[in-house]
Amino acid sequence: MSTRECIRPGGRSARVQESVHKAVNELIAEVGRANVTVPMIAARAGVTPSTIYRRWGDLAELLADVALARLRPDGEPVDTGDVRTDLHAWAEQFFEEMTSEPGQAMVRDVMASAAAGGEKAQCGAYVREQIQTIIDRAVQRGQQAPDADTIMDHYVAPVMYRNLFYGEPLSAERARALMQACLDKA
Repeated sequence: MSTRECIRPGGRSARVQESVHKAVNELIAEVGRANVTVPMIAARAGVTPSTIYRRWGDLAELLADVALARLRPDGEPVDTGDVRTDLHAWAEQFFEEMTSEPGQAMVRDVMASAAAGGEKAQCGAYVREQIQTIIDRAVQRGQQAPDADTIMDHYVAPVMYRNLFYGEPLSAERARALMQACLDKA
């Protein structure tokens, strides 16, 4: 269990977390991720470096926590009334976010986390929840939809694998074709 899981929501803990996350995001924008240090973050956030080390353990864990917070969806996926349009719209947004330089950096930060099980699993859960929301709406409308595993295995996995390990992301055209193949399986 990581230290973050023990932090109570609200109160001073929430204020410290918010301040530290804000400092990380500002410093990354100002000096670049490679130049950010715990002492810089602590000074910007108005906390001591020991506070950061006590709560997050090290810089990699803090960066993973900040990335995870940024990767959390802001709301439900768009609802156009048609599962095909909804899934294509979601897939396009996912592709753009994950293949952008900031998106790739956030995923690398989560992947570099030593306590990675929780953060990695949470990233997957966010993606799956978005997909399942679209599928559930389709089912309520009586529309045929692929299951979430099909989309995770045949769309999300290839996009992420190519981003992380291949050195060359999928083309937008290939990504659209992968989503269409998922829809054709429904």
